[in-house]
Amino acid sequence: MAGYRKLGRTSSQRKALIRGQVTSLLNNGKIVTTEARAKEIRKVAEGLIAMAVKEKDNFDTVEVTAKVARKDKDGKRVKEVVDGKKVTVFDEETKTIKKDQPSRLHARRQINKVVYGVTEKGATKKDTKSVDIATKLFEEIAPKYADRNGGYTRIVKIGQRKGDAAMEVLLELV
Repeated sequence: MAGYRKLGRTSSQRKALIRGQVTSLLNNGKIVTTEARAKEIRKVAEGLIAMAVKEKDNFDTVEVTAKVARKDKDGKRVKEVVDGKKVTVFDEETKTIKKDQPSRLHARRQINKVVYGVTEKGATKKDTKSVDIATKLFEEIAPKYADRNGGYTRIVKIGQRKGDAAMEVLLELV
């Protein structure tokens, strides 16, 4: 007997389905799906959340100086004439960044192996932005569950689907 549900699909289709649903769950906080799918998705999602909870504080803050192009009020780069050529003017800026420890970096890569890239669409093409699910896991979801020992998701039965009478459930983060 297999240790997982086959969901009536080939292995590649099943992996893609689970990856897509886990990504949606972590991005939106809840999804509506069938009971069998929800139980499989729960396994994967709880593993990722547990990994993020374990590694949430495992980073160093580092001061970094970088050259940044000076910009005018319209957001365009300021140019200066030097030896008859137009050259962009740069300023030095100091920033503090989070540098992952090796184990957190490994966890981030493991998470990125499972979840898909997400883009949130805005009103215009310029407003469209990509969301890093791994960062969202470490900075938003993991601190919420820091004092919890598992059980990060909840399955609530909604009822039977009209078309094929499959049991539909709401899978949500607690």
